[in-house]
Amino acid sequence: MHSMIVPMGQHQLPKLAYAYNALEPVISSRLLQIHHDLHHKAYVEGLNKAELKLSEARRKRDFSLIKHWERELAFHGSGHILHSIYWTSMAPLGNRWETPGAQTIKHIMSYFDSLAIFGEQFTEAAINVEASGWALLVWQPAWGRLEILTIEKHQDLFQAGGIPILVLDVWEHAYYLDYQNKRKDYVTAWWQLVNWQDVERRLMLAMQAQMPLS
Repeated sequence: MHSMIVPMGQHQLPKLAYAYNALEPVISSRLLQIHHDLHHKAYVEGLNKAELKLSEARRKRDFSLIKHWERELAFHGSGHILHSIYWTSMAPLGNRWETPGAQTIKHIMSYFDSLAIFGEQFTEAAINVEASGWALLVWQPAWGRLEILTIEKHQDLFQAGGIPILVLDVWEHAYYLDYQNKRKDYVTAWWQLVNWQDVERRLMLAMQAQMPLS
């Protein structure tokens, strides 16, 4: 993800930190390449287009299509952000932390009582997302703790202010080629890839954020 200001309409598809076949056998090389190179790229292009169209609308002071382009901005922008986190949320088998980092496990235990209960809730949340969407572990700066949320169609059912720490894509394009309609099998297998080192890094950064409610 970017740590600097991105010029309007110039978002780019991030490179993967591993080879296409690095997540096998959980995610096949062909699926990963299609998902990253085609699906994620489409969100980047859609986001750039929406930003430029909104810039044009401001220049012309013609906001007749504002509802459409704001929806496009939310949909494609969220798609780009979530996919970018999704790629870093995973690491090749044998090349990752096997357990959560110190801060991650501390906050999981504090709120969810145990790592097992957290895993069960996250898994069931992912399996039960209606149609297409995501399961997320977020840091909520408004109340200083973690929370599990789900998103449908990228921008729906989200809690304002939540900062994604760990995300799981359960759109069919993320698993259908390998698992067909067996989403549960995909979600269960995905835990083998979780990059706990990146989760810890994101949590440490998110904990620096503040969202005063008064």
